[in-house]
Amino acid sequence: MTLPKMFARLAATALAGLLLGHPASAGTPLVVAEPVHSLGYLPLYVAIHKGFFAAEDLEVRVMTIDSGSGHTNAVLSGQAFAFIGGPEHNAFAKAKGGELRAVVNVVDRGNVYLVAAKDIVVKDGDYAAALKGKAIATGFFGGTPNSITRYLADKWKLKIGTDVTLVETANAAVLATVKTGKAAFGVTTEPFLTQGVAQGIWGEPIYNIPKELGPYAYSTLNVRASSIEKEPKQVEGFVRAVAKGLRFTYEHPDEAVEVARKEFPTMPAGDLKATLDRSFKDEIWSHDGTISAASWSTGKSVVMDAGILKQDVPYEAIIDMRFVPGRAAAK
Repeated sequence: MTLPKMFARLAATALAGLLLGHPASAGTPLVVAEPVHSLGYLPLYVAIHKGFFAAEDLEVRVMTIDSGSGHTNAVLSGQAFAFIGGPEHNAFAKAKGGELRAVVNVVDRGNVYLVAAKDIVVKDGDYAAALKGKAIATGFFGGTPNSITRYLADKWKLKIGTDVTLVETANAAVLATVKTGKAAFGVTTEPFLTQGVAQGIWGEPIYNIPKELGPYAYSTLNVRASSIEKEPKQVEGFVRAVAKGLRFTYEHPDEAVEVARKEFPTMPAGDLKATLDRSFKDEIWSHDGTISAASWSTGKSVVMDAGILKQDVPYEAIIDMRFVPGRAAAK
């Protein structure tokens, strides 16, 4: 199926949901494209369920497009109002003449963890010595887990293919790859992290990436620059609702968990709990929606080290913080 046809089908499906599956609303309908339906995006779902968008006269629906850059292309083509993903996608689009802007932060930490098989010992924090000569299971090239893996290898002066080997696979397969001995280390996320601990495959993370890398623009909400120019009040209301969702998630975790259960009704209760417990503990979500210069600097370094972003892109070229309410200084 061609991309235009795919977007047409997705748009039709989303519209059918708006007209048939949900009560009519006076709010302006907006579609947010996501690359995967993820608990990492919980504050966005909270903003929908708790009526924060409705309070801004907006009716927001999420459309999952599991096709690489499909979520970005949906916004560029006008099929969606916004997409959730790293602002590096805005940089990629800019290189091709597209103008996108990140307008509010959601996930402000690198949401993956480095784990080691149970027989591996890291002495005195010497990760380079522990990893040298070993294989690391990580996601496919082009995805953020893979990019972070390459960034860490570079940080520890390990050459991919010479000092360490990458086993590039699906996120869900990292656990099995370490379990079968095809890799000694894994870069993974919940709920697979806790599953591996419970099965005795690995222990707690040897390197807590959310904590160690600090502020990291991992998943922001991004719109066309033309939307800011033509509909600034709409963008402002959208950002304000997301900021409310972020605050509510931290201030009312029990109610946020209820939203998670509604969004992921088939997820085993243990997996959902493990994922959310770690997310709250490591504070992966932004507290106010601000995308700091430091968070983009880290994100940019990761994709440039991985060779995905070929040229430096300044903060102001792809990020616009004017609508974040009461934001801290971004620079």
